[in-house]
Amino acid sequence: MEPQRDWLEKDYYRILEVEKTASAKELSKAYRTLARKYHPDTNPGDSAAEERFKEISSAYEVVGDEATRKKYDEFRRLGGAGGGAYGGFPRGGRADPGDLGDLSDLLGGLFGNARGGGSGRSGFGGFGPMPGTDLQAQLSLSFEEAVRGVTKSVRLNSEVLAAPMEVNVRIPAGVKSGQRIRVPGKGAPSRDGGDAGDLLVSISIKPHERFEREGMNLLVDVPVTYPEAALGADVKVPTLSGTTVTVRLPAGTQSGKVFRVKGKGVKSSAQTGDLLATVIVHVPEELSAEERKLIEKLGKVTEPAPRD
Repeated sequence: MEPQRDWLEKDYYRILEVEKTASAKELSKAYRTLARKYHPDTNPGDSAAEERFKEISSAYEVVGDEATRKKYDEFRRLGGAGGGAYGGFPRGGRADPGDLGDLSDLLGGLFGNARGGGSGRSGFGGFGPMPGTDLQAQLSLSFEEAVRGVTKSVRLNSEVLAAPMEVNVRIPAGVKSGQRIRVPGKGAPSRDGGDAGDLLVSISIKPHERFEREGMNLLVDVPVTYPEAALGADVKVPTLSGTTVTVRLPAGTQSGKVFRVKGKGVKSSAQTGDLLATVIVHVPEELSAEERKLIEKLGKVTEPAPRD
């Protein structure tokens, strides 16, 4: 399905089970929850779950990015209303470009010219041989592979190929779940001497048991004791590389306080994110006799917490 039609027909907020006004954090949380639920590794052999996962990933690829989300919202505002076949376009026949107004300009700006229209590839409008068919593949990455980048092998088996083949795909650091990687010339060969098609690889990312991702930043919860939070302490915070960094907690640190560690997030060729460490005051479920005695003594001299 073409991107234009996808954006007109699919409500990505509904797919992610959030309101259109959802914050970036709410979108990220909804995506992580649904991705864990429907990930192919969690539902082996379940084609319905796999399709749902692809749908969720595609939705988050668009609305999970602030700039793309703005384009999507504006695109649907201009073209998604009305009773036409596709959000206000007339049923049957072609829409008059003059009637599209700003929507025509928006389509051009969002998606560029159609493939072959000035791209240098032959085979459109009756000029030269037809290019080969684009092929699609799915690739599942670990959280670490997606953050650091990796080269993976994809096996292609399609009726338009003479035989199955392996293609090495270089995944750039910082790739997002739902993103598609285009590998030029690795699709099906042309039947009449034109360019080969491209390979489009859709990326899915397995959740990490400790780290989460928000844009280019990495998120991690750091449990601390009540004395560390109340009195202040130097706390070791894990990084995705396996090393730790030391964060100094000031006395009186509240549970939920976020500390930013510069440059320890996701690194791409364009930018580097940060590590956001959220302090969680750990409350033990069971106390020793000595701990209970001391906490009861502390309770007697502690001012009541404000509850208004």
